[in-house]
Amino acid sequence: MNIALRGVVFRVAVLVVAVATVAITAGLAAGSTSSPSRTSASSGTTVTVWTMEDSKAFTSLVANFTKQTGIKVNVEAIPWGNVNDKLTTAVASGNGPDLVQVGLSLLPTFVGAGALKNIKPYLAKHPELQSDNYLDGVAASKINPTGKVLSIPWVSDVRILFYRKDILAQAGISSPPKTWSEFYKDATKLATRGSGQYGLYIPQWDSALPVELTWQAGGAVQDKHGLVTFNTKAFKRAADFYISFYKSKLVPTASDFDQTQGFVSGASPMVISGPYLAGAINDAAPELKGKWGVALLPKDKTGTSLFAGSNMGVWYKSKHVNESLRLLDYLSKPKEQLTWFKLTSELPTVKAALSTKTLTADPMVRVYIKQLQDAQLLPPLVPAWGKISSTMLDALNSIVLKGADESSTLAQLNQQVAALQK
Repeated sequence: MNIALRGVVFRVAVLVVAVATVAITAGLAAGSTSSPSRTSASSGTTVTVWTMEDSKAFTSLVANFTKQTGIKVNVEAIPWGNVNDKLTTAVASGNGPDLVQVGLSLLPTFVGAGALKNIKPYLAKHPELQSDNYLDGVAASKINPTGKVLSIPWVSDVRILFYRKDILAQAGISSPPKTWSEFYKDATKLATRGSGQYGLYIPQWDSALPVELTWQAGGAVQDKHGLVTFNTKAFKRAADFYISFYKSKLVPTASDFDQTQGFVSGASPMVISGPYLAGAINDAAPELKGKWGVALLPKDKTGTSLFAGSNMGVWYKSKHVNESLRLLDYLSKPKEQLTWFKLTSELPTVKAALSTKTLTADPMVRVYIKQLQDAQLLPPLVPAWGKISSTMLDALNSIVLKGADESSTLAQLNQQVAALQK
């Protein structure tokens, strides 16, 4: 999964688009049944989907949908790095897809641009798309503006702790750290192994980690009015903890340090990352099988993680809304969610899929699922979040990499964040 999905938000100009509510047709009603079937109204129609995934995998997933309904699916894979330009051009011209994958970190951009159709009027006829079918972390009320449903959960992602069992054992550490105190203590011990050896790796591009630490310290990054703020005791505690790993030289500072290679070589035997890293480790070093594992995030007051992933939304000018909703029905079935997991190792968002033995039989996946129960979204509907989060990360990096004064830098950060929301 690309870095963009893990927190980089592209900024585009806000374009207000008026979206008319369309009456549901008999063909849509037929498409909402548990087993989609062909209808004369939809058979032969082509639905275009923009996905940020491998187009071959998605095409394989929807092949049975076409067989069952006669609705063809044209899949266009958009690189994460091109989303900004693609979205800007499509909204300006009106020439977009019928269905589009939206990384949760990009949701404010798509919502602000008016790119997504409000499908709430249609949902009564689509039991597969009801909010209570999905994980609570992506409940409709948390990912949509009040009174609207602009997107449906698709895949989930969550941060967990990856650790090298063998290297921790050699250092006399019998189990992964469960608390902040243990985390720092273990990292300190691991960093004494010699030159070029560290306790863990902290990605310098990862603006989500300081937010996770703030949650774990018992705080929030939004005030009661919904404004983002880092001027809290919890964020200060999180920042101090974050900075302490650099002060004690427990993490690498090279900007080109590779988290997979660092983990495989043992230079950084702990890292907080998403399930996608498991596939990268297995591909790079299959010989390490059994020598590494995953664990829940270490706790301060809580062990709250980042809830990441992607949604699917109907394009605001789609001419095939009914067919697009039928495809969303299909994608939300537990069977298809599990098929996608087998194809890509991306976790379902549908609760019924997550509870199947297919997933729960795997000890590693059980950790992912358990961590999802204690995970939060980054502020999903704050238009300025992309700029705010990058400003926050720049401030922390200036402290840990350039030696900037912590007190004055954080004070300046708070002023900048306030100004960005005026």
